[in-house]
Parts: sequence; structure tokens; C-alpha cells
Amino acid sequence: MSKAFPSAPLKKPLRLAFFGTPEFAAVCLRELNTGPHPIVAVVTAPDKKAGRGQQLRSSRVKETANELNLPLFQPTNLKDTDFADSFRALDCDLAIVVAFRMLPESIWNAPRFGSINLHASLLPQLRGAAPIQWAIRHRLTETGVTTFALQHAIDTGDILLQAKVAIAPNETAASLHDKLLEQGKALLSKTIDALAQGELTPTAQQTLASNTHRLDAPKLDRTNSRINWSQTAENVEHMVRSLTPYPTAFCRTPWGDFKVLSVRHTDFERTLPKPGDACIADKRLFIACTDRWLELLSIVPIGKRAMEASTWINGLQPEKRESLGNWNEPQRDQG
Repeated sequence: MSKAFPSAPLKKPLRLAFFGTPEFAAVCLRELNTGPHPIVAVVTAPDKKAGRGQQLRSSRVKETANELNLPLFQPTNLKDTDFADSFRALDCDLAIVVAFRMLPESIWNAPRFGSINLHASLLPQLRGAAPIQWAIRHRLTETGVTTFALQHAIDTGDILLQAKVAIAPNETAASLHDKLLEQGKALLSKTIDALAQGELTPTAQQTLASNTHRLDAPKLDRTNSRINWSQTAENVEHMVRSLTPYPTAFCRTPWGDFKVLSVRHTDFERTLPKPGDACIADKRLFIACTDRWLELLSIVPIGKRAMEASTWINGLQPEKRESLGNWNEPQRDQG
């Protein structure tokens, strides 16, 4: 159970700890640092090797914390007793969690008022690791951001404040991310200020979920990011937009797995063959779905950078442009 919040204004600013890793969290950290409540600790992931050279890379939150000269922690194990002891010694009033891994109770329950999480959906809808992508995938017309009090089960704590965001017809994960970030950073500040003024009233998620069919937002992996062309063109187009730019939809081809960054509906009138069959016409790349053709606009062939489909076509030997095969099933590498 989350801790009780004050019912009257506090006499001094809150001592904040901040937990986060990616850019979304880094922007929120920068916003909170402009407020009246001091950030006494920033906790982020350890540096990781990345890229072809396997160079160590810091998280965006670490870079921002160093830029702002904020105290930084990078524990490899959040359950480590030394880290837990160090964290409790900070005597924090409140922890703020944005896009970070699951915290043990010894950490999230240590501050005086517990921990508050920012989630990129209107909870209880879209609990899980990928709420931005699944909001588009589920064809919602509206989503939003929620601040809630952390408790044992992930994304189930009492709701504090929410802000709604409309989803445009051609929204991508990138554009929706930016909208939610703008609302989210403002909502975090509003939530902290309301707590400090003794005006924050939690609402149990069960109260909001009683008459609503709940949608989830599970982690994205190769199983749910692979395009199956044996569905409608509209479904495929939604999927591609929902996964652009991350983690990106992909499909199988005779040349290996290709990432697909953008597609569009087309009036291409050639007879519709088996779903997944690919063809070239007028230096344009088309894939058959169950009901119509889709044109692939931007792709990432295996081992290459993002490119227009027409550029990839230009690189094919002329004889290979006549039969591109089926892109639903793997085939022998054609070189």
C-alpha cells in the first residue's frame, strides 16, 4: 500500500530522488530541476557497451545529471544492501520514477512519501512496457499520461493526476512520444506541487476500471514486431506506424530480415496474389496483403542503413527485379 500524502501545505521543499534512463526521463529530469524542490539523487542504469566498436555508452539521464551537476548513482543491483543503505541515508521525501526498471520495495518505499511513477497512458489502460506503441496498435483515438503511487504490482498503484492526448490519424510512435513527453513533464511538476500543498488525493485504479475493457501494453520483441502480410493492409500500416522509429517493424525476405519504416496505401491495380508476394512496378516496391497492395516507402535492408525503397531497387541486378518471392516466409539468400 502506498504511503499517505500530507493534508496540509509542507513548510519546506521536498527532497527528491529521480530514477530514469532514456531521453523521455532525461527531459523530465531537466524540467524538475527548474522547480523549487531539490533533487538530491539521480539513479540510472550502468553504462553499457553498444555499437560495432562496443564502446561504453551512458544513459541520457546520466548525461543530463552530469550536465546539471546532480549526485548520480548507477547500481548494478537495486537489491544490493549497500545501495539500499546509501539511498536511505539520503533522507528523501519523495522518489520520482520515469521509464526505469522495476524497483524493490526497500527502495520505492524508503522515502517519506514513497515513490511516484509517470506512465505514458491513461491508466488503468495500457499497463506495461510499451504504452506509446500499443496505443497506436490498438487504434485508440486518445491516450495520455498518468502519475501514480508505486506499489508491489507493476502499473497498478493509486492514480494521482492524468492528462489526455489526442492520437492523430497518421500518428507514429515518434510523434506520439513527443506529445506525451510535453504533457508528462508538466504533469510531474503539477503532481509534486500538489503533494507539497497537501492537495493530492489518490484514486484506486479499480474505481476507474470497473466498466472498461482493459488493454495491455506488453514488451515488444521479435514475436510481436514481425509483419505478417496475411492480414489487411490497414492492420499492417497501423503496425508499422506504431513501431516507428522504435523498435521498428520487420519482415522476412529472400535477402534476410528487412526493417520497414514507412508504407502507404496504394491504388496499384495488379491482380492480388498470395499475401506476402512482392513485386516492382515503375521503380516502386509493393507487397500483397489479404485485401490490397501496400507500397513500401522506407526500409532498412540487413546490414545497411535506412533507405528509400527505390534506392534498394536500383541496387538490385535486373534479373532479380522480376521475381522478389514471398516476404512472409524465409527463403534461400539470393545475394
